[in-house]
Amino acid sequence: MNAVEETTFSFSREAPQPCDRRSQPRHITILRVGTIVIDGRHELCLIRNISAGGLMAHVYSPLKPEQRLEVELKTHQKVVGQVSWCSGSNVGIAFDEPVDVEDLLASNSELQNGWRPRLPRVEVDRLGTLRVGSHVYALNTRDISQGGVKIEIDQPLDVGAEIVVTLEKLRPMQGVVRWYQEGLCGISFNQIIPFHELIGWLRAN
Repeated sequence: MNAVEETTFSFSREAPQPCDRRSQPRHITILRVGTIVIDGRHELCLIRNISAGGLMAHVYSPLKPEQRLEVELKTHQKVVGQVSWCSGSNVGIAFDEPVDVEDLLASNSELQNGWRPRLPRVEVDRLGTLRVGSHVYALNTRDISQGGVKIEIDQPLDVGAEIVVTLEKLRPMQGVVRWYQEGLCGISFNQIIPFHELIGWLRAN
């Protein structure tokens, strides 16, 4: 059973504080995953609560107060801010400008073209194999998310082909080829990788 994390949100223009005790907090039970971008380096984080002025997140590498960064909550939509406080693995991030919380919370809804927004991705450089039917090909990863992976592969692949991707130290993942262009290929997994499994794999490599 996949873990479900509770993310608290408000429409306050203030950034969340440690142990925030709102008298009437509003809750949604979703898996809210984001990406922190520091000096061009992408790392996944787990959003604990969010407001128009900032967010509190569980991070997986050390950060320090006043550290500048970007947070990506939706693909190609980054919010600039800085670390306002740190407490163990939890940090508070204050946005430079208030954000539209309702728009951010709509990230799980379908786009107008019927597609769902991509989950946050992390750049990785790992070897692996891809199996199509009885054929197995070597690959190298470019980036990965809970929902899919972009790979570099010499073998042209047909869009819609059902495949199995096996990366170093990660269980085989069944998926479908979404696109192929000049040696690069986008694959969506049939099942989302649980967040903590993906984080464990990233930290182990």
